Amino acid sequence: MTAEREHNKIIFTGPVGSGKTTAITNLSDAPTVKTEANASDMTTARKRETTVALDFGVMELGGNSFVHLYGTPGQERFNFMWDILTQGGIGLVLLLDNTRADPFQDLRFFTQAFADFISETGLVVGVTRMDINPLPDIEQYRTQFHSTGLKPPIFEVDARQRRDVTVLVEALLYCLDPGLSGG
Repeated sequence: MTAEREHNKIIFTGPVGSGKTTAITNLSDAPTVKTEANASDMTTARKRETTVALDFGVMELGGNSFVHLYGTPGQERFNFMWDILTQGGIGLVLLLDNTRADPFQDLRFFTQAFADFISETGLVVGVTRMDINPLPDIEQYRTQFHSTGLKPPIFEVDARQRRDVTVLVEALLYCLDPGLSGG
């Protein structure tokens, strides 16, 4: 008889170029599944390829516990995937790119788009590319979130650094159940 394996599903979302694919690739302990295609619209100004369906990876927590990591497409025209991907999810990691023209608009857009999911699960926020553009700072993000009625943990992260992104997953798991250990 084999030991039961516990699986949890965490969703990564945010605008194009915020680091979702990179974060999942760096967290995954198994080869990742990516559905990237050449960008064909205004996305080409930010990056050559973009996610069109999902990114998928698996993070091992130890003790037969795994977290399935699903990344959403960042473009609104692929929003039909958002409802599909959030089904069965336990929480949301929102990545916000601090170099975008108005990251607070992105904050409002994604928290509204995922409002039902957030209200039923949990939310943690990672602000990327702060090394390139240090303003707005984390305190300004907290103020913006508080004005929406949300008070998620917010971190400055580099999606290329496994430790930074691991902190997001651990914080989300702790918010969901303070008894959980992130490994």
